[in-house]
Amino acid sequence: MVQNRPLPFATTPASLPGGGAMNDRRRDALEAWHALGLPDHRVEAWKYTRLKSLEDIVFRPSTPNDGAVAEGCLPAVPGTDCTAARLTFVNGHPCADFSTTHLSDGIHLTAISDTDPDWLAEALGTAIDTDDDGLVSLNTAAFDNGYVLRLDPGTRLAKPIEMTSHATGGLEPLAWFPRNLIILGEHAEATIVTHETGRGGHAFINNLSEDRLADGARLRLYTINDAGPNTTIVSNTFVRAGRNASFEHFRLDQGAGLARNEMTVLLEGEGAEARIDGAYLLRGSAHADNITRVEHRVPNTTCDQVFKGTVDDSARAVFQGKIVVCRDAQQSDGQMISKTLLLSDRAEIDAKPELEIYADNVKCAHGATSGKIDETALFYLRSRGIPEAEARKLLVRSFLAEVTGRIADKSVDRAVAARIERSLSGSGDTTGKQAA
Repeated sequence: MVQNRPLPFATTPASLPGGGAMNDRRRDALEAWHALGLPDHRVEAWKYTRLKSLEDIVFRPSTPNDGAVAEGCLPAVPGTDCTAARLTFVNGHPCADFSTTHLSDGIHLTAISDTDPDWLAEALGTAIDTDDDGLVSLNTAAFDNGYVLRLDPGTRLAKPIEMTSHATGGLEPLAWFPRNLIILGEHAEATIVTHETGRGGHAFINNLSEDRLADGARLRLYTINDAGPNTTIVSNTFVRAGRNASFEHFRLDQGAGLARNEMTVLLEGEGAEARIDGAYLLRGSAHADNITRVEHRVPNTTCDQVFKGTVDDSARAVFQGKIVVCRDAQQSDGQMISKTLLLSDRAEIDAKPELEIYADNVKCAHGATSGKIDETALFYLRSRGIPEAEARKLLVRSFLAEVTGRIADKSVDRAVAARIERSLSGSGDTTGKQAA
């Protein structure tokens, strides 16, 4: 990384959540940010993605007064039945009018600004395994909100918790820095559905989530990205999974001008497993970059990754996945695949799957493919009287079904299907004909 000028985020540690030891952590992180700065193409992991909006646009931190939102403009995730709880954030700040947090015993859900600062200073950073990422340091220095979810051992959420992050836009480019912390006790289970939405002016969102799963815990994270074309989202998720713990993640990208999604999963207990999936429908000049790193640190751990999507117009998709099998992690199983449909001659996909194996008794494989819609299949459908536009939609639905069909939560499956159907119909059509 190269040293950059500091971005114009003028918020001081004294005005942010925390205090005391947390302020010390912020000052250290701010020094790291000044030393590291923004990543550029000379950093291998950023070879295919440039944060141009952060170089060319002056952002300022958002405030609770930067935009009101009406209920009709703040939809729940379609198709879900999220009655356990709902937290709503507008421009990164909690919105009590659209939040419900009444949960049963053993479930503790709060905005991070309402969390005990001493406890917070000790808890944050314990899942992160990197100290050379400028954007991670920037989040620690400037995080202004987010949520903390803690489940006592044996506690199980019967229905998902919904998190809605809404950007209202405005006359000035705004930035906010959510920080989320999920801690599941032994054999606890939780499902969280996040909906990223909004339209309007330029926004930069630097999101970081730390997830710690004790032995036997199960966490499912689902994200639907429907942000506007002027939004840049950089998300970092760090997961530590104990013995027989299970982690499932699915993300649908169909919005945001630039979405950079990084996920690091450390399988630290025997029997731990991770399933990391993603789907994307990109059009216009959208750019979605998915990066995963899964480390098998002990024997008998499993990971399975599937990323599939369509890219139209001059949009660009990136997939960089890495599976690391440590020396003592015998009998580990790691699978990873990326498949992309290019719907335009200007569309682009960059795929870089990697295996790094130091054990000799493992089962690992990876692969990446890309291509256009199968003209033979398209001809067959048209020969059966199906119009070309509808035939293309059928082929896209079938193509994405391999990854969407792996969603375990049925309400989320319905939500994702609704979003894909919306993209395949009307003004959100992403199945345009091949470019001439």
